[in-house]
Amino acid sequence: MRVLLVAHNYPPAHTAGVEQHTAQVARELVRRGVAVDVFCAEKDIARSDGQLVEREHEGVRVFEFTNNLAYESFRQTWRFPAALETFARVLERLRPDVVHFQHLMYLSSECLAAARAQAACVFTLHDYWLQCARFGQRLHPDGSHCATIDLARCGDCMASFKFRQGAMERVAGRWIADVRKSFGVDLSASAKQAARKLGLVRSGAGAPDAGRAAALSEDLREREATLREAVLRDVQRLIAPSRFLLERMVEWGIPRERLELVRMGAEVDRFAAFPRARAAGAGEGPLRVVFLGTFAPHKAPLLLAQAWGELPPALRQNATLEFFGSGAHYPDYVDELRSAAAAVGARVEGVLTRDGVARTMTSADLLVMPSVWWENAPLVLIEAVEARTPILVSELGGMAEYVHERPCGATFRAGDRADLAAKLGELLADRARLRGFYAGAAPAPTMADNVERMRAIYVEALASRGR
Repeated sequence: MRVLLVAHNYPPAHTAGVEQHTAQVARELVRRGVAVDVFCAEKDIARSDGQLVEREHEGVRVFEFTNNLAYESFRQTWRFPAALETFARVLERLRPDVVHFQHLMYLSSECLAAARAQAACVFTLHDYWLQCARFGQRLHPDGSHCATIDLARCGDCMASFKFRQGAMERVAGRWIADVRKSFGVDLSASAKQAARKLGLVRSGAGAPDAGRAAALSEDLREREATLREAVLRDVQRLIAPSRFLLERMVEWGIPRERLELVRMGAEVDRFAAFPRARAAGAGEGPLRVVFLGTFAPHKAPLLLAQAWGELPPALRQNATLEFFGSGAHYPDYVDELRSAAAAVGARVEGVLTRDGVARTMTSADLLVMPSVWWENAPLVLIEAVEARTPILVSELGGMAEYVHERPCGATFRAGDRADLAAKLGELLADRARLRGFYAGAAPAPTMADNVERMRAIYVEALASRGR
């Protein structure tokens, strides 16, 4: 069997949950003797837009389509001819039996039909991108959740969202690509740093314009209809890692029988190499509290730093708080986080290696996940359960669902700094409660379990394709 995994980005440059999960699936499939390739997108202004780069990562061949977001219109964010053309060439070359989509962002919805014409087609849902063009978060710029999808409101949202490169950025990108091609010198990092210093980097596109918002609402209606039709027509099986996300897809119009709940698992071998030195909360030494993830507003590490400052001094003196992650796309937010962390004696560090994650997780007494969006099944949460690290999460989405299913932690009201501080204080003051988490818990699913079910789904999809 030959499997092509498709994702929006891929390691080593990208280390967020979807990308890491895709790489883990690839490794496990290879371990089981399956031939695996990866197709993904990459923004690299030192390359020509549309360029296809073939590389290898951990023994897996990766086909990387260069998408520098030089879209001619908003429609190209979901129907992008250049991405489809490149994907079709890769399909023709590889002739996979199964195409397993992990994400379509930066690619094209038409890739589904191209895959279905040649192979069995499976899709794992990691977020709400099919429903929400703003990174699939269903989170409005004012911080409120889009519990009901209102396309008029979506138009207002997207009118303040930067989805493509501006004219100046395109010119600079072409110049940087020419320099690298001619002289072998990559100036992209220096250019990005200079742009930030000059204030040319923006997280949005400015204040919403009523006319533009109305036009985008019409585009979004087309987007929703196109994506739903493509999924229903071309995808044989949809995998949802949480019941919460599964139900949102049913609400969106996907028949329940087309969806399957498959819990994600962690790579057991990696954690076995770093056995927990002590039970969480054991001993009298300082308790270690950590945040692992992207330094971004929707992940809310700043909220944790602020809540830490509201703890009684005696509790803070007997505990440490550390932040690990990357905030490359949110430099202003990271500056604010660093200032807040320094004010309360917390540390802000960079991205951990895979072994670093395992080592940190198995030595932590508490992992805090203060996200303010409807997380689905965050990889860091799955790995915390494998490491038997107690978890404190926002009462939202798949995070809360997972914690309520097993005795692995506690929840607090999302976005509520006072409640987060109160729940943190309760846990730090009660080491016996920390030690009691996971007592009697059934073994968590592993990546091997996860991939074993995926292989069965592949076989079922191939069988149904022949009918």
